[in-house]
Amino acid sequence: MPAKPTATPAPVAAALPAAGAARAIKKRQPHKRQLILDEAAHLFKERGFGNSSMRDLGARVGLDAASMYNHIRSKDEILDTICFQVSNTYIAQLLEVEQMAGPYLEKITELLRRHVRLMTTSGAAVSVANNEWKALTEPRLTEFKEARKRYEKGFAALIEQGIAAGELQPVNVSVALFTLLSAVRWVELWYRPGRSLSAAELEADLITMLLDGLKKPTA
Repeated sequence: MPAKPTATPAPVAAALPAAGAARAIKKRQPHKRQLILDEAAHLFKERGFGNSSMRDLGARVGLDAASMYNHIRSKDEILDTICFQVSNTYIAQLLEVEQMAGPYLEKITELLRRHVRLMTTSGAAVSVANNEWKALTEPRLTEFKEARKRYEKGFAALIEQGIAAGELQPVNVSVALFTLLSAVRWVELWYRPGRSLSAAELEADLITMLLDGLKKPTA
């Protein structure tokens, strides 16, 4: 669906095909588009995707609903963008950690650290990706579920390899994986900049509490 044109479209945008016109809009005003995405994440987190309207979002960014379509095509596109920005970041972090040299415990520590860091820096977006993804439409819904599985399988593989290498306790891999992921789920709901605990201190405390029980004691 092409972006809704303004009253007096620029000649170059009018000459482009629909997809090209949308890209041209994004290039001209990327900051406004990102502002919309950021505010949408906070709105969807507070009210839920289904209870949020483009009019609500427009009020937050100082645009009427019609003007919003110069920057974004639909509410569904906003949800899609937020969810996949988060999932793509997690997958990219996993791929980077998988390529790291060193013990498996260090890889798991780094992956968990990055997982938590995304929650402290982009908490609203992570909350939307965690709680509103079921509102995605096909085929993107299936693609998102596959991305979640790819991340979980990759994380589980690091744990399994660490156990096989004798670095970690011989625990059930699925129990270890979902204990770690569930234990940090609350971070995006609770953490706010300015609390008595810094983001770095939060990361360090979580790593200590969660991984000390997983690593194998040295003889």
